[in-house]
Amino acid sequence: MNVLFTICGRAGSKGIKNKNLKKFLDYPLPYYTLSAIDLFTNNNVQINSDIVLNTDSKDLIKLIQDPLKLNLNVIERESSLGLDNTPKKSVILNCLKVMEEQKSIDYDIVVDMDITAPLRTAHDVDQLIKQKTNSDADVVFSVTSSRRNPYFNMVYQTENGYKRVIESSFNARQEAPEIFDMNASLYAYSPAFLKSEKGLFDGKCDVIKMKDTAVLDLDHPDDFEFMEVIADHLFNKYPAFGEIRNNIKNLFR
Repeated sequence: MNVLFTICGRAGSKGIKNKNLKKFLDYPLPYYTLSAIDLFTNNNVQINSDIVLNTDSKDLIKLIQDPLKLNLNVIERESSLGLDNTPKKSVILNCLKVMEEQKSIDYDIVVDMDITAPLRTAHDVDQLIKQKTNSDADVVFSVTSSRRNPYFNMVYQTENGYKRVIESSFNARQEAPEIFDMNASLYAYSPAFLKSEKGLFDGKCDVIKMKDTAVLDLDHPDDFEFMEVIADHLFNKYPAFGEIRNNIKNLFR
């Protein structure tokens, strides 16, 4: 099976300055994603994989290429794919097209791993790829159990006060349908679905469930600090998370 891992990151950041270059605890944020890929590929030698970084940041390229020994392919992002409103799926499709041409390989699965999601394990990656392989879904993505439920304890403002987001007669969270948060960590696409250029939910979707790590989006400096506190706890208490950080030292030349 041929798997293409994509890592997409723009230069700069409006919420956290140079977010993709920042150190997260002991190492730059992208190294955690690369460590998860490295651990997965080392444990699955029967899978043929390529890693591609798509970015318009020369600093990010230097951060990854110079000190690390990974076989990394780099696509310097064209300006039309670096706009604020550019869908990430378009960047992933660009990765696929360029790599297919360069490598003359037909990929079976394209796995996108978000730079700003350091709290994942090699098992999560393995689970994602197995679910995609055994499913007829166009895309499989990662979720966690939601802490809020629109049928029960989420409200919105109206002219006549606040109402539930979804009208219901549920009086307890346990009565409401189970809801999940997309944690924007892992996505596995069928190449044909990517090439169709349809929206994410225009295809058949499936999910894998990951451990709830508070689902923090790194949009504000406080988010970064909060996630570091959570990560330090997970790295020290749970071996599967700890091995991601511990393996980073093995990535260096």
